[in-house]
Amino acid sequence: MTQYNFNSIGIVRSCYKEKFGIPRQPALVASPATIEIESDYSNDEAFRELEKFSHIWVIFVFHGISDNNGIVNESWKSTVRPPRLGGNKRIGVFASRSMFRPNPIGLSVVELKSIEKKDNKVILNIIGGDFLDTTPVIDIKPYIPYADSIDTAKAGYATEKPEIKLEVNFSDAAKVEVENAENTYPELKKIIIEILQLDPRPAYQREKNIKDEFAIKLYDYDLKWKVESERVIVTSLTLLD
Repeated sequence: MTQYNFNSIGIVRSCYKEKFGIPRQPALVASPATIEIESDYSNDEAFRELEKFSHIWVIFVFHGISDNNGIVNESWKSTVRPPRLGGNKRIGVFASRSMFRPNPIGLSVVELKSIEKKDNKVILNIIGGDFLDTTPVIDIKPYIPYADSIDTAKAGYATEKPEIKLEVNFSDAAKVEVENAENTYPELKKIIIEILQLDPRPAYQREKNIKDEFAIKLYDYDLKWKVESERVIVTSLTLLD
């Protein structure tokens, strides 16, 4: 078996502090993020002309994941249960975008808003990523519409964009807390709505209509919410300890 070693060229800074709540595909939530390029690769020449592309491919490492033994990808299974099929049907791992694969490598297309330089580091400002905070990036490539968008392509079981499932409401207390937080993160309320209306709960919890309170870590906050009669109620947004 041939082995290869790769260096990360940068890391993602995103609002998603844990796996739960991250959109299951890119572009489902218009969340802003940045890719901080490592000093060794922060050469302006390496990014010349990239700003002329509206979107880029980001090749990254699935990190912060573990199997039942708490070890990242100690072993892999040939079949997985994709959330898109309700978590009830097994398909081949190579017919999925599961993070639990022989090599934990992901591929996402994101909108490139701008490129800047801070403290001698190249920073890519992006929109619509599905990255856990501090995700290692191993390569960046421009998205080329005529080659990367194929009109006749078929998508198997994932034929359409996931539909909006839930209405999102805020308790009186949560409204005030979100308004205060938007002084720092102006896009926060929009991100919360876009995440929760797609119902990030695992399939078995949706099927059993579990009404427990759930929590998602976004930016510096702990977001708590529950589902009642096809409605999400955001109950609180508090600063993390």
